[in-house]
Amino acid sequence: MSEPLPLPVAVSADWLHENLDRVVVVDSRWYLDGRSGRDAYLAGHLPGAVFADVDADLAAPASPEGGRHPLPAAADFARTLGRLGIGDHSRVVVYDDAGGSVAARLVWMLRVLGTPAAFLDGGLRTWAGPLEEGEHVAEPAHRTPQHWPADRVVHTDTVRAAAGEPGQLVIDARAYGRYTGEQPAPVDARPGHVPGARSAEWTGNLGPDGLLAAPEKLRERFAALGADDAVTITAYCGSGVTACHDLLALEHAGYTAPRLYPGSWSLWGGDDSLPAETGDPAAG
Repeated sequence: MSEPLPLPVAVSADWLHENLDRVVVVDSRWYLDGRSGRDAYLAGHLPGAVFADVDADLAAPASPEGGRHPLPAAADFARTLGRLGIGDHSRVVVYDDAGGSVAARLVWMLRVLGTPAAFLDGGLRTWAGPLEEGEHVAEPAHRTPQHWPADRVVHTDTVRAAAGEPGQLVIDARAYGRYTGEQPAPVDARPGHVPGARSAEWTGNLGPDGLLAAPEKLRERFAALGADDAVTITAYCGSGVTACHDLLALEHAGYTAPRLYPGSWSLWGGDDSLPAETGDPAAG
């Protein structure tokens, strides 16, 4: 039996090259502008990598009650993982071409369920080895359904009660212009952010080299937002994808049990009965 292979939140391309036969590699490329991640995968992917689609594989169907990317039901997610060759004892490395902002979704989903998983630091651009074309079909694996931990996944009522309250830090991983409402994306139902939330754009988790920043740098970043004094830390974004990058960065910095608001702004912003705040109160 091989030795256990613990995984940090991110691994280097050199590490992955040396351990390629010990992990399941997943390509999770996805584009907000409508380009096809699957087409990009078919045109060239890491050797042996399987493809996971954010919309079809890593989310339940979009709805007004759940937002654009609700977390899938336990049984559905287990079936997807089994089809991808991710079993109960698998170790997984996920990559994208967007700084880990998309790969983070599956990595967080797996880690919160206790499965060792990491994203490829720097993404596809760091891979110097050969690429394969076409689709790699994995040997199916047994995956036991697991429910999402109630203390790691929160809903709108919880976020509304927490935002702006002492000891309750809520962070927004979207681009700063979307947070302030000055440059909302076409997918945003309305401009602004959850009142009381702090801006923590996911790109701030990266260093100048495009790699995940060192733990001490991330600790400094989140401490400045109030993380050291927070009893709970909750992250959201547009639809619960890039927020996972903040959650992994928080873990890398040593914070424990940060929470995801899966509905994110797609759910909150789509409900006109909920308040929205524009600008950046912290900047004043």
